[in-house]
Formats: sequence, C-alpha cells, structure tokens
Amino acid sequence: MITSVRLSGRHLSRSAKPGPPREAPKPPAPSPGPSWSRWLLPIATLVLLIVVLIRTSAPQEGASLSYSEFVGKVGVGQVKTVDIDDKGAIKGTLKDGKKFTTRIPTALDNSRLEQQLQSKNVKITASRSSNGSPLGTLLVLLLPLLLIVALFMWTGRQAARTLGGGLSAIGRARAKIIETERPTTRFEDVAGYGGVKQEISEIVDFLRSPERYAVAGAKGPRGVIMVGPPGTGKTLIARAVAGEAEVPFLSVTGSAFVEMFVGVGASRVRDLFAEARKRAPSIIFIDEIDAVGSRRGGAARLGGNDEREQTLNQLLAEMDGFDQASGIVVLAATNRPEALDPALLRPGRFDRHVTVPLPNQTERAAILAVHARGKNLAPDVDWDTVARATPGFSGADLANLVNEAAINAVRAGGAVIDAQGLGDARDRLLLGRRESTNALLPEERRSVAVHESGHALTAALCEHADPVAKVTILPSGPSLGATEQLPEAERHLYSEGYLTDLLTVRLGGRAAELVVFGEGSTGAADDLAGATQLAARMVREFGLSPTLGPIGYGSGAPRYLGGESTEETLHRPYSEQTQRIVDEETARLLRQAEERAVALLRDHREALDTLAGLLATRETVDGAVVLDVLQQQQRSGGHHNTAKGKPTPSP
Repeated sequence: MITSVRLSGRHLSRSAKPGPPREAPKPPAPSPGPSWSRWLLPIATLVLLIVVLIRTSAPQEGASLSYSEFVGKVGVGQVKTVDIDDKGAIKGTLKDGKKFTTRIPTALDNSRLEQQLQSKNVKITASRSSNGSPLGTLLVLLLPLLLIVALFMWTGRQAARTLGGGLSAIGRARAKIIETERPTTRFEDVAGYGGVKQEISEIVDFLRSPERYAVAGAKGPRGVIMVGPPGTGKTLIARAVAGEAEVPFLSVTGSAFVEMFVGVGASRVRDLFAEARKRAPSIIFIDEIDAVGSRRGGAARLGGNDEREQTLNQLLAEMDGFDQASGIVVLAATNRPEALDPALLRPGRFDRHVTVPLPNQTERAAILAVHARGKNLAPDVDWDTVARATPGFSGADLANLVNEAAINAVRAGGAVIDAQGLGDARDRLLLGRRESTNALLPEERRSVAVHESGHALTAALCEHADPVAKVTILPSGPSLGATEQLPEAERHLYSEGYLTDLLTVRLGGRAAELVVFGEGSTGAADDLAGATQLAARMVREFGLSPTLGPIGYGSGAPRYLGGESTEETLHRPYSEQTQRIVDEETARLLRQAEERAVALLRDHREALDTLAGLLATRETVDGAVVLDVLQQQQRSGGHHNTAKGKPTPSP
C-alpha cells in the first residue's frame, strides 16, 4: 500500500540557450602519435628473442643414434666417415649417404672402438666443439635483463598516456576548464529556485563588478556550498553560474583528488588553485566535495587515511591563502553535509550554505513543462494535476517521468503523451513494472481486494488523512495492490492528529483482514514496517508520548541519502531503560491504531464488502467510487459518521 509518497522538493531545467558571441577558441592541443606506435617496443623485443633463439640453437644434422646402434652399424660395415669432437660428440655419414649423430660415453674404454673403426676402413676426423658465436652467448646472458628493461619502458609509456604526461603529470589537477565562450546554460533555463538563484547571482555580480562592493566596503564570498537531495540540480546551477559569470570555470569532482600515490591529492589541489589564479577572475566548482572533505580522524581514530586528510588540509590552506581581490570563488556541491569536516564549513572558507531542496508543487509544474518541450501532448494533460500527484519527486524524477510516459506512448503505437500515460508512468516509477503474468489465485485476489478496501475506507473516514486518488489490485513490482493518496496541499508541518490518522490508514488493510477473515496475512508486512517506523519516530523524535514526555532524540544533521550512521547506532544518546519505554510506547500506538481501524471497518462492514466486490470485478477504482460506496451505506441506514472532515471517535 502507498499511503504517501516522498516529501516535497525542487529542480532545474536542462534546456540551454545559445549565449552571446565569445572570443576565438584556443588552438587545439597536439594530437597524440598513431596508435600503432605503442606496439613498436613489444614487437622489437619479440624479434630480438627470436634472433637469439635462432643463433643459439644449433641445427641437428641427421638422425640421432644411440651408442649401441652406432657400434652395431660399425660392426656390419655401414659407417663411412665419422667426425669426433673433444667432448665425445660424433657426426658421421653412412655408406648409403645418410647422416647421423651420436655421443661416446666418456666412462667407457674407447680403444676398442678406435680399432674397430680402423678395421672397417672408416675415415676418422677430429674437431673442436663450439658453443655458438660470442655474440649469441652474450645475448643469451643479457636476454633476461633486456626483457625486464623493455617491460619497464613499455609500462612507463602506457602509464604516461593514461595519466596524460607521465609521472610528472600525476600531481596535476584534472580540472575541466570551461572558458568563457563555452557555457550555454543560464539562470533563465533553471525552473524555480528563486532564492537559490539570488544567492548564486550575487557571486556572479561580484565577479563582474567587484568595484561596486569595494565602494561599500563589502567583500565577496570565498566559497558557496550547495547541499540537498540527489537529483535536485546542484550541478545544473553550477553550469548556469558558468554561463552567467562569463569568466573561466574550472570544474572537478572530489574523487579526482584521490589516487593510489601518496601526496597526489594535495599536489592536485595546489595545481587547481594555481590554474585558477592564472585565469582570475574565475570560478572553481568541486562536485561531490564529500569525497575529499570528509571529517578528519581525531584521537579516537588513530591511523586514519592520511592521504585524504592531507588533501583536505591542503584544500583548507588554499581557501585561506588566496586573496579575495584576485576574484576567485569556490563553488561546491554535496548531498552528504553531515559527513563534511567542520573546518571546511566555517566562515572564511565556505561563507554561504545554500540548501537546494526538493521542488514544491508550483515548481514541479514548471519543471514538467520544461521537460515536455519538443514532445507531443494531448489536450487532457494538466501539469498542475501531475505536479499534485508527484509530491517528493526531484527534478531528475520528473524528467524520468516524462521520458517514461513518452516511451509508453511509443510502446502503445502512438507518439502523443496523454494524462493516462503520465499516470501509468508514475505508477511504474513508484510501484514497479506491472506484472501481467503474475496471476493471483481466487482466494488471494479476494484477500488483496479486502486489504486495499480497508486502506481506502479508513483513509476516507479519518478526518486528517489525505484523500484517496486510486485503489488497484493489479500486481506491480513487489506489491500486489496499492491505495494511492494525494495531499490536497503541500505540507510542511504534521500534527499529531494527522500522524495518528496516518497510522490508522497504514493498519487499515490488516484491520480489514481481521474483520472479514478473522486473521491476518503476510500482505501487511510492508504496512507494519512503515507504521512501526512512524510510531517510533513519534515517540523518540517528535515528543508525542505522554509516558516519555517532551524529549526528542533526533539525528540533528539532515541525511539526504537516508539511513543511520553506525556511530549513532552503536552509541545511542539514551539508556536501555529509555529504549524499553520507546518500544512499549511504539507498541501502544500501533495497538491503538489497529483497534481504531477495526472499529471503523466494523461500523462500515457493508461498505467494506461492497468496495471489495467492486475491486475484485474492476481491479482498479478511483477515489470517487470509495466516497459513493460510503454514501450508499449512509442512505441504506448504515453508520452516520461517514463524511470525511467530521471527527470519528476513537475506540
């Protein structure tokens, strides 16, 4: 079940408009040599090895005979000539013209062999053995050394091409320098975010007209860091700054400072700021700065990553060291502000912290309109309605939504995006792919229909719950059904009544199973997990427990990537006794919510059975059907407290 989607947020458009004419571009860098040149050294080494093997391997002359065979052939008079060297090797010729080789055993008495050769009139000659030419012998001795040297030379050249200049270029900053003629994105291409653009535009104005600030004695900011959830467009804002400032823009990621060599990160930081000084006034943009700016290890973390800490120390020193009059401003972006070192965030380094939140409803409508440019839209598409149905979507999510709707249109054989296609794309992103082959058993289909009817009816009966938009029992992804609720307006604060109703709606599906079947099922597992998490936060963070009192144990720092740190898990700021109270109060809230849901559905059992039957037949109904079912029960003499907005007493 889906009782609420993600919270609110913001985004920026990706369209670009051509900027004013710029200066002539610099000549391109000389192209590297041909690709075949890299193979010259390995081929030369291979040829050298072949030559050495050929020169050192002596060709074998004739068949090789054993000593016994040789003596036998001498005895029968088949041997014509023999040539014996000083090491006992024999080369000879038989009377039929064939050549042979053999060796005399040095441990035997060879005087009889000599007499036998003379008696058979065999021509005997003597020679001196040869181990090959001196050059070949020298090559054999030096071959291993030559191969090692060749391997080092080849590896060095490959590393030079990879690092862009060899070992001397390892410490150079890999910054992408965007000169004034290249940026095309402007602030007008960014949808929404008026406050963020105002903060950033002051930096642009300072770089363009520093004398205006000098008259008032004001100093421009050294750095601005943008924090926010992923997909909200922090990098796009930086591109817009590059387009508006008309100054050189040096872009680099935090991970580019970290290499396997010690001291490389600090060297690259120095090189980056040196390049910025040469091009001043200029802007340095460090994306994902948490990769290099994470908290340094203290006394409790001896033996930390010294290379990363040295890189961070150098970054801090550079931001303190450059003169503000030089016109260098550092922009940074991260979605993990809780991981950054406090020394990096203090005034004088990053003077301004700009939060880029998720877009609100008005901004989502503007973002959707931007991403729909160039696409064929049906007349029934209303971006305000789509924006209301997508709370918590980031700019990247909205772009994906429009693209998914376009893909659905093509899959259906058309090229026009309509409202139904956008709704299907939204369900696809939230719930997963529709499983047309995942057929439910008849009893499972009935159980899912009752479960989702319980969610829908409790949502319609609770005073503070969001209105029901759609109820379906079609399997999508891991979900067998869904009850979608759309908020009437953007919420920034959540009252205790709203949270209590939300718990009741979450447990409405399990309550319907208890009312109809007398037992629960595994279909409520996800509902129970979400309700338990919400109830625990109500007790532990929101101070909504009378037993525990007005005490909150929140995490403090925003976590845009979610999750809980290991340190907070191992070292909780409260005792085991407090944890026991938290568990008891969480269970109490859940029991009360379930009892309330069961009581509401028992009072409206007729509407529950009717809505479950409609779902089993139609598979999908909208929120108006849920209200009609409740009104039918009211007209037939059912429970009188069915209209939403009227308080329903809790049992």
